Amino acid sequence: MNLADIFEGLADTIGEREALVFEGRRWTYAELDAAANRMGHALAAAGAQTGDHVAMHMRNSNVYIEALLGALKTRAVPVNINYRYTEAELQYLYTNSKSALLLVDAEFTPLVAAVLADCPDLKSILVVGEPAADLTAAAAQAGVALRSLDDALAEASDARDFPERSADDRFIVYTGGTTGHPKGVVWRQEDFYYAALSGGNPYGDPRTTIDEVTAAAQEMPPLTFLVTAPLMHGAASYSLFQAFFLGAKQVLMRNFDHVEALKLVGAEQIQIIMLVGDAMAVPMVDELVANFDDYDVSSLFSVASGGAIWSQASREKLLAKLPNLMIRDNFGASESGSDGVVTMDEEGVLRLQASAHTVVVDELLEPIEPGSDQIGYLARRGHVPLEYFGDPEKSAETFPVKDGVRFSVLGDMAQVEADGSIIVLGRGSGCINTGGEKVFPEEVEQALKSHPAILDALVAGAPDPKFGQSVAAVVQLRDGHDEPSLEHVREHLKSVLAGYKAPRSLVFVNQIRRSPSGKADYRWAKETVSGEN
Repeated sequence: MNLADIFEGLADTIGEREALVFEGRRWTYAELDAAANRMGHALAAAGAQTGDHVAMHMRNSNVYIEALLGALKTRAVPVNINYRYTEAELQYLYTNSKSALLLVDAEFTPLVAAVLADCPDLKSILVVGEPAADLTAAAAQAGVALRSLDDALAEASDARDFPERSADDRFIVYTGGTTGHPKGVVWRQEDFYYAALSGGNPYGDPRTTIDEVTAAAQEMPPLTFLVTAPLMHGAASYSLFQAFFLGAKQVLMRNFDHVEALKLVGAEQIQIIMLVGDAMAVPMVDELVANFDDYDVSSLFSVASGGAIWSQASREKLLAKLPNLMIRDNFGASESGSDGVVTMDEEGVLRLQASAHTVVVDELLEPIEPGSDQIGYLARRGHVPLEYFGDPEKSAETFPVKDGVRFSVLGDMAQVEADGSIIVLGRGSGCINTGGEKVFPEEVEQALKSHPAILDALVAGAPDPKFGQSVAAVVQLRDGHDEPSLEHVREHLKSVLAGYKAPRSLVFVNQIRRSPSGKADYRWAKETVSGEN
């Protein structure tokens, strides 16, 4: 199950169906396939060979998708580059990934120029638009080939005459790097298909042949997805391929804007919106609720979130307006793929259905007994990544092998209920030990966000002379609200949290800090509640 082979199969069977809408332009599956063929030949002409890493430093666009598919077609390995990174972060990522070729939007070329001399693996750059003059000079100085992507595509064939591909071809997802430098998660494409893309079928059993995928896409009623998140994030790339493999049409936003997203729902009769947690969901929900009659959302039947938690308070606000809407929370990670759909009860407890691949294990990778009170590690087994690129030590820790079976163990703590369902507690490394009691930040954050004045919150342990650590929170208020007192917040939390879990201190900030990939920056939160900032 090679990703490019599957897409080509879809282009051959549902070629006239619309695949992509971007800024007023439309592509059928056949047209997008032909564009990806041209891109693959342009990449090959620029020097990309089988197994070479191709850095993709671009905002969302049709070009990003064509480049992603084109790299896979020619058996190169696309590498997602976070366009919010600074010079130092980019230099690290270019060199750590050993990228040989770079595709970059013109707006980012001054950053590339600043670091190019320290990126010895880069041999060729294709620019979307006109490069900054300093990149032209830097490329000449470094001996790096520099060319306009438009010129390269003008000379490229749209023939589908690529080398035979393999299920072992690689796919890399670079993580957000919330606890250190980003790490490149290396997948076999077939493992990525089954784990990250749910075997081509997020609503049922995996499809094990290309014919199964194409036949199911032909039978699937037409679906239209709105893609709001940057494709350089793992969660967005998962949903992109999943939707294509269902034969769906995808409406792509270059940059997320909550008002524009709601307008697109009516204009394109969007049925499913893909979001990444509160950062996207909260402003969109608040706008819709405040100005409900200004938007046509009659076509909408599902909102799906992945990659970050979408708070219960925001979801309830949306359901109050659209009670028949299906809310779908996808649980997973760059290192494990899509682990399933998680549900959240009224108290914010996250539950995940057990499966053959998603399990809870102890430190010896033995399964936790259902119904016991034992806390273990959430793990995936079977179709999991091979390694972190260039980091054997961390690879051995995260992807251990037992009895010939490879696991992915990220440190998420969980318990197994008697019926086999899994309660997801939170990341063990962030667990707060307060007087011997264990408190997981995610649970407290969910509760805090139910307060009407609180827009966002992060929870961390602060030093405490009596308890070792105390629960502390960094809080961002909603516009127009005054700072609530600690006593008021604790009183509000009484009905949903045990007293020892409620924060003993609050730090109010203008904005919660998140990594460039939008993930919570717990290192900053810990420094803030400890008075180090």
